[in-house]
Amino acid sequence: MKAPSWLIEQSLSEDLGKSGDLTTRFFVPASAKIRGCVILKADGVVCGAEIAKQVFQKVDRASKIRIIVPDGRAAKAGQKILEIKGSREILTAERIALNFLQHLSGIASLTRQFVMETHGARAKIFDTRKTLPGWRILEKYAVKCGGGENHRFGLYDMVLLKDNHWEFGSLRNGLALLKKKYPKIPVEIEADRMSRVQAALTLKPDMILLDNMNPDQIKGAILLIRASSKKIQIEISGGVNLQNVRALAQLGPDRISIGRITHSAPALDMSLEVP
Repeated sequence: MKAPSWLIEQSLSEDLGKSGDLTTRFFVPASAKIRGCVILKADGVVCGAEIAKQVFQKVDRASKIRIIVPDGRAAKAGQKILEIKGSREILTAERIALNFLQHLSGIASLTRQFVMETHGARAKIFDTRKTLPGWRILEKYAVKCGGGENHRFGLYDMVLLKDNHWEFGSLRNGLALLKKKYPKIPVEIEADRMSRVQAALTLKPDMILLDNMNPDQIKGAILLIRASSKKIQIEISGGVNLQNVRALAQLGPDRISIGRITHSAPALDMSLEVP
């Protein structure tokens, strides 16, 4: 996958300012030829290799970039991800290219850990809208590279009625109007207690999100929902981590959504090595 051109341009502009790369300009000969490779320093799942290639070729169109480990592939510390040949401008692009690679690979790697923890269970791992502004399409792509699934992309492609929406009165009238204008838009209703689950069931949503419930509450809610409808998808969210995700998956939900896979994934360590 490629990054939007404006994002790469903005990232480089932020780094270069008006004066450009002073370090490379004054300390690396203009005739220098760069030969190097990006090497992993930790095990993980690679994501963003094509984007890093975009960045390098944005500053040096004549550069030759060979992707060794493609997106979505697990790799070990010490493995080469990219081989690079080009002018001294490669050093100018280094940090921006690595920022994309490290951040997106970190998301893919953390997602893969959650997916592996829930292997064999009914539940699939989903992301949320908790993404960096401007980076959503890339971060959700990284989740897919890690084996996860994408929740709604934005406010326009799915309705999620949360606790704040409950406070403004009946949801029934709004749902009736929505379905008249957008009959195919999926509807999910968040419930943080059993009374809300019961109320949500009367509205016949496509999904019910069990938010921040304890395991006993989740188990009871799942029994109630499944007894009422076989079509309603059940999602769990809130407080999910690598220590409890397997136990939550074994309760039998269809989906587990986890904000931390995008907003708190640690960058995967790697570096550009120039012999």
